[in-house]
Amino acid sequence: PQLNAQLEGWLSQVQSTKRPARAIIAPHAGYTYCGSCAAHAYKQVDPSITRRIFILGPSHHVPLSRCALSSVDIYRTPLYDLRIDQKIYGELWKTGMFERMSLQTDEDEHSIEMHLPYTAKAMESHKDEFTIIPVLVGALSESKEQEFGKLFSKYLADPSNLFVVSSDFCHWGQRFRYSYYDESQGEIYRSIEHLDKMGMSIIEQLDPVSFSNYLKKYHNTICGRHPIGVLLNAITELQKNGMNMSFSFLNYAQSSQCRNWQDSSVSYAAGALTVH
Repeated sequence: PQLNAQLEGWLSQVQSTKRPARAIIAPHAGYTYCGSCAAHAYKQVDPSITRRIFILGPSHHVPLSRCALSSVDIYRTPLYDLRIDQKIYGELWKTGMFERMSLQTDEDEHSIEMHLPYTAKAMESHKDEFTIIPVLVGALSESKEQEFGKLFSKYLADPSNLFVVSSDFCHWGQRFRYSYYDESQGEIYRSIEHLDKMGMSIIEQLDPVSFSNYLKKYHNTICGRHPIGVLLNAITELQKNGMNMSFSFLNYAQSSQCRNWQDSSVSYAAGALTVH
């Protein structure tokens, strides 16, 4: 009940302006930190048309150079159980591009897990009518991001599919071994925001090459950069075939405001892709 009330509270405070979203980018930290930010993305989901939800999360615990599929049939959430789509899993498995996560890896990984209660909440009015396709995304090379983008593009083209891309933004501070600071921006937290927003506006341009170049230049610690890269490449593939899409970020937040070198913070952003 407590989780349910929290999710309802956050969602009730947000407008749905980008419905129906075909894809969303949303954070995966503890809900106390990013629950209200994530609501901005989940509010754009239209449960009446969504039948399959692909959840692409980065791997935090195991080295992975490809993508991996779960070995279970059901993910349990405190709200209700979510069924994994074994038909789509079969199609993906046949490509030879995937491996299986061990149960241990699956249970340890929070990047997919943190999206399950929100997915369940957003889809509550049609809870028996959809399946999920969780995909753990490894540290892909640019060419692999392209390959996976191409593969997922046909699923992204289908209006009954939704892609949830799991990512936090800048992890700043000594504990993250990242302390980029542009003093011209003022306080440290302002420099972090400027850096994140630069990346966000490149994502909004839907250009995977510019996004890769941005990451090479600033090394911003965006943990879901590979899932984002896969999404951008899938979009590029569909744009070649004349599909018209736009992405907008709807919210940005930081876990705390860094003012000195001892501080640390994680940034969160929520956005939605719409097809015109």
